[in-house]
Amino acid sequence: MRILSILFISLFAFPAMAQFQLEMPAILDEKERSIIVDRLLEERFETVLPDLMRKHGIDMWIIISREYNEDPVLRTMLPSTWISARRRTIMVMYDRGPELGVERLAIARYDVGNLFKGAWNQATQPDQWKALVRLINERNPNKIALNFSTNYAHVDGLTYTEHKEFMAELDPKFQERVVSAENLGVAWLETRTDNEMAIYQHICRIAHVIIQEGFSEKVITPGVTTTNDLVWWFRNRNRELGLDTWFHPSVDVQRADPENFDHLRTFSSRPEEQVIYPGDLIHVDFGITYLRLNTDTQQHAYILKPGETEVPKLLQDAFKKGNRLQDLLTNEFKQGLSGNEILAKALANAKAEGINGTIYTHPIGYYGHASGPTIGMWDNQGRTIGAGDYPLNYRTAYSIELNAAVEIPEWKKTIRIMLEEDGYFDENGKFRYIDGRQTEIFPIPRILPYNR
Repeated sequence: MRILSILFISLFAFPAMAQFQLEMPAILDEKERSIIVDRLLEERFETVLPDLMRKHGIDMWIIISREYNEDPVLRTMLPSTWISARRRTIMVMYDRGPELGVERLAIARYDVGNLFKGAWNQATQPDQWKALVRLINERNPNKIALNFSTNYAHVDGLTYTEHKEFMAELDPKFQERVVSAENLGVAWLETRTDNEMAIYQHICRIAHVIIQEGFSEKVITPGVTTTNDLVWWFRNRNRELGLDTWFHPSVDVQRADPENFDHLRTFSSRPEEQVIYPGDLIHVDFGITYLRLNTDTQQHAYILKPGETEVPKLLQDAFKKGNRLQDLLTNEFKQGLSGNEILAKALANAKAEGINGTIYTHPIGYYGHASGPTIGMWDNQGRTIGAGDYPLNYRTAYSIELNAAVEIPEWKKTIRIMLEEDGYFDENGKFRYIDGRQTEIFPIPRILPYNR
């Protein structure tokens, strides 16, 4: 109860994403995290997995992985005290029907935590493959799903060697029943439970608070601090808090100078280091990993010039176009539409409103760039074959990532409002931002009441 109390008190102590300095929520220690991870995982095996196996017509799902070459799906199924597979780890999930439920077995020398019962007696059968084949023969599944996939790396974890050795032992009649676990694996990775989403708000709040700390006079001294200083501050702050990250942060500057700014350089040819000066519009791309879930956030701040008491209206108006592009995208979230269909509709609506937008939104969850429908790519605003054809499903989370190019006459150039906020498409088909979204550019330094 103490752990859940810490989480929920910190969740509801502050309004979602208000434009002021937020307090850092509670962060659990390693033992407390372990309890939460295992509790969430056990719930997923009991409630999510059976429904997904039946939806996709799979009665046996086998995941085979070796230590230090872990299958990406297996990594999401290991208990908290298992950092990796051990030697060769084989997990078998067999659906016995609604009354008996899904049987979870490990062809291993011991149980995998409390989640998979060990089902290999080396004293009677020393060969691990033969033990697996015997289990398959006894249960006689109609379909055997293995993790190989053309479209999703996360569900393509079965290696060439493991596949070859397994198939060599498998009876030909069962070889004919082997199918790809692609859709089942993606569904497992993308589906979120109510309890996960309650905790996800807490995680997104932590990420938002870290960004607000970094985008403040506590960290940035105009004329002294560089973009690289700020990048490493974010990395170090993450580590101080006992958190992980799944990518190196980036910080960019746009300012009233002759240099053109193209969002493509944030992915490729970004300047290594720039000093941050008054009048700069700065942007960060930052994510954290906590309780096995990931965030991905891009926000903006403006360095006030001497005498300025607010962010210039020209930038405020540009930022509103970025928010509007977010709305035009998420308004098209409809269950069953593919990522490509959503992208095309959103871009057409943006064009009709005169917004020059680029959309590159992706699923998020156990992985930062997760499995599910790809909704545009930064270097492809047309159809994405495969992942872009995958449909939007209920109870899935996304990083709403995009940019709006806005002409700023006073600067004699076009700037990019590059935004990314994590959101959730719930079981009722409603989209919401998990911990709100940035709707105003943060001023640095913060504006004091007597300076307004």
